[in-house]
Amino acid sequence: MDPDRWDRLKVHIAALERRFKRDLHAIVAFSTPQEALSHLLQDVLSKDIHIVLEIPAQEAANDELQSDDEDMADYLPPEQRAFFRDVEARVGLLLTGYKTRSDCFIQSDKPKVAASRRKILHIFRALEDIGLGGEKGQRVFADMMHRVMSEYVYMRFSNQWHSPSRVPRDIRDWVEENFARLTVEVLHHPDPQDTSNKQASSTAEMCDPSISHRDVTKWQDMVIGRLGRLRVSQLFDVVVDYDHSKGAVEDLKTYVATPSTRARLVSSFTSTISQRLLHPGAPTVQILEFYVSLIRAFSFLDPKGVLLDRVARPIRRYIKDRDDTVKVIVLGLQAEVENPDPDAPRTSDDMWVLDYLATELLRTPQLVNNRGDDEGELDWDDMGWTPDPVDAGPDYRKSKVSDVVGSLISIFEPKDVFVKEIQKVMGERLIKKEIDSVSETRLLELLKLRFGESALQPCEVMLRDVKESKSIDRNICSDQKMHLSKEDSTDPARSSNPVPELHAKILSRLFWPELQDQSFNVPTEIVELQARYEQGFEKLKQSRKLTWLNSLGRVTVELEFDDRVITEDVQTWQACVIYAFQTPDSSQGDRDVIRTVLDLMTELEMDESLVRNALTFWVGKRVLHQVAPDTYAVLETLSSSTLDPDGAMAGEEEAATARAAADAATTASAMSGALKSADDIATSKMHVYWQFIVGMLTNGGPMPLAQMVMMLRMTVGGTTEFGEEDLRDFLGGMVREGKLEVVGGRYKIVG
Repeated sequence: MDPDRWDRLKVHIAALERRFKRDLHAIVAFSTPQEALSHLLQDVLSKDIHIVLEIPAQEAANDELQSDDEDMADYLPPEQRAFFRDVEARVGLLLTGYKTRSDCFIQSDKPKVAASRRKILHIFRALEDIGLGGEKGQRVFADMMHRVMSEYVYMRFSNQWHSPSRVPRDIRDWVEENFARLTVEVLHHPDPQDTSNKQASSTAEMCDPSISHRDVTKWQDMVIGRLGRLRVSQLFDVVVDYDHSKGAVEDLKTYVATPSTRARLVSSFTSTISQRLLHPGAPTVQILEFYVSLIRAFSFLDPKGVLLDRVARPIRRYIKDRDDTVKVIVLGLQAEVENPDPDAPRTSDDMWVLDYLATELLRTPQLVNNRGDDEGELDWDDMGWTPDPVDAGPDYRKSKVSDVVGSLISIFEPKDVFVKEIQKVMGERLIKKEIDSVSETRLLELLKLRFGESALQPCEVMLRDVKESKSIDRNICSDQKMHLSKEDSTDPARSSNPVPELHAKILSRLFWPELQDQSFNVPTEIVELQARYEQGFEKLKQSRKLTWLNSLGRVTVELEFDDRVITEDVQTWQACVIYAFQTPDSSQGDRDVIRTVLDLMTELEMDESLVRNALTFWVGKRVLHQVAPDTYAVLETLSSSTLDPDGAMAGEEEAATARAAADAATTASAMSGALKSADDIATSKMHVYWQFIVGMLTNGGPMPLAQMVMMLRMTVGGTTEFGEEDLRDFLGGMVREGKLEVVGGRYKIVG
């Protein structure tokens, strides 16, 4: 045959072949349901892609790998299975032919991974040859690869917060060795006759010219961005668990490198804080604990403090409006941190003390020494100076140190509220407990560095009073022979009669906060001892006089019964109540003493709440028992409930109930406090100001609230410690009582 004619024939055959393939692709593409193809590819390839990319799937983690000859038509609706089997039969030879072509990429894989990789490549090669690949198949593949990025990050690194963090490095290695390799294999079409590809062992050696290292770097940045969004979504739990979650904060440092990501973090985190923390159900201690952890975590995340300044503002505004915020902070500052035992169980009271602040307070000298570097606008000698970040607010102040205590104190301005609460908490502790003078002195010196020496001068006087009281009490007891009765003290040779011991703490009235004393009658023996104590004090401290505050004391009582002896350390009113149940004289023999609530209130001149508190306490201790409503008697013996076999269980239940009642009474007495609360003091002062208010409204006529506040401050002077809200609440109470009325926003006297 003529060579020219042969060449023309080959060209014609090639053109017919191309036309046939084009028509075949068009027929297959238009006759194949797009929804069925997409459903098939996603269902079949998703599991294999998870296996190849080493993503631990939740549902299919333990499933066996599907075989290569699986009937994929099972994924289609029944009416479409016949068509797909026909297509599959026609391209079966193509699947067989491509096995040799793809083996060059999977020589080093594990058998299970190699089988999944081979299956993915076979499907895409076959679909391309029948017109179902190309842009359509690649679009489905790209969508799946986009989705598995997020799945990989969530499944592999969620709640993985170990420090130092290796997550960013693991992600970059995964993208380069797994993600990019699979992408190249799907998009690359090596020549089956090209034997050089059989030795390919890395992505770089088999990259398609259209995929560069820049693309791989972009993929790595995309996955790290998804890691950052995962860490932002878990940031609340990360802060709660800090320091154990420090690795997650290290991951975030890589993410928050641009203003947009920093703004996204602030917006998402502040929204989470508002939902999970800033609500009435969260105790103030937990909010402050979170705030402390937030300061520590964000000081590491952003040393310049811009992010901390922005996310902490909602918390600072919220806790500023809580009534017990100052008290919780002060209790934390004055917590005991000497020789802490990390293995010792914490009591219920310790759970509500922010004792970390006491540890931070010990760093005060170091922070004060470094404070000078932060006070100026610009340190001209700082060679490492850098400008403020671009996202810093106009009122942003850069701090070089992480001062947790200083940040909490700065919530309230001025610091007078803290000084008053420190005096109150310290006063209650000095009255109720035996203190260690060395530790208390050191604590006071640390607080002086924070609040100033002059502000805490009353606290210094309070501490000195308690120290001096020990020596004064010892001298008075020795001089007056307080361990002897009055008759025996004049003649020590006589046989001594047992007398109670009396010790006192002597307080300077002008320097202590206002004390909350509730008057009641104490036993005659105690009154005589107090009189002798006063005589000794007047000898020692002339021109000074004692005023006894009986309700603030503690009493150790010993009660003897027929079958037991009970020793308890109790409040003074509890001791007075049980003392009233003793037999007045021996003439009554074993006759039970019965007292009613009304009898005790009259005899002791005691408030009803104190009487009932004491009775509940002694019933809980199984010393008294209720014989009738509001009527009590002494429980001389427990044999009736402890020795009777039939009543053994009832006795145990009764004892448990009694113990719970005693604990409740003890808790109630402890909460009463030795010092008056700020509300009690303000209310008492308002009743004093009421006389001025009546005079103003009588002489000046109806006045608005602001004018009344101004005139009160001018009339009473600088001693008024209230604002418009306090006066509005007080006047509202007077309106409800019918003493005032409001007309047009002005208050006036009724009648």
